[in-house]
Amino acid sequence: MAQSPRSPLSQAPYLTVSVSDPAKMGNGVQAYISYKVITKTNFPEYDSPEKIVIRRYSDFVWLRDRLFEKYKGVFIPPLPEKSTVEKFRFSAEFIEMRRQALDVFVNRIASHHELRQSDDLRTFLQVDEQTMERARSMEIGIFKKKPADLMQIFKDVQSKVSDVVLGKEKPVDESNPEYEKLKNYIFQLEDHLAEAQKHAYRLVKRHRELGQSLSEFGKAVKLLGDSEGNALGKAFSELGAK
Repeated sequence: MAQSPRSPLSQAPYLTVSVSDPAKMGNGVQAYISYKVITKTNFPEYDSPEKIVIRRYSDFVWLRDRLFEKYKGVFIPPLPEKSTVEKFRFSAEFIEMRRQALDVFVNRIASHHELRQSDDLRTFLQVDEQTMERARSMEIGIFKKKPADLMQIFKDVQSKVSDVVLGKEKPVDESNPEYEKLKNYIFQLEDHLAEAQKHAYRLVKRHRELGQSLSEFGKAVKLLGDSEGNALGKAFSELGAK
């Protein structure tokens, strides 16, 4: 018996994900950005055709690491880097750029014929925050860490040392010349990093604007070529189509 056009069995399999609504959670050093992750699918192994969960950056890291471990030889999409400069970490521009990058990351996984079947992806897209946190906490212990994780541990230790030097932790002897020298160096380094990140944002924005301008120029040249209707017009049309 032929299937009706409205029959679920006649629908092509689909899995779409959107990352939206970034929100700052917590305060101080414990603050982080959460994201709403919305999944729409007709895969039978998923609990429902639409699911909304809340995820943070470390959850995306968990997903990437799990896929990297299980799918040797398969390209795992990269994640956006974490901001190393506190003053830009919660800026609206940085948060939006990261949201877009996370959206691209998870959709590239969802569109991959092999990765989209992953149990870890299904966990990431479906379970509640408490279950997700427990899944992350299972990946503990320094001997289970990969080189990238060990580097993050080193950065955390380095940050802790900086906090001590800057007086955020237990007091130090501020009369020590070495303390003053190191403190000034850290302040200068932070300023340089902040300036570099600001220039990077501007560069990305200019590249986007240039791409948009080139696209509009191409359309205009193609229209000009279409209106000419001769050899010159054909050349313009071909140029505009590139």
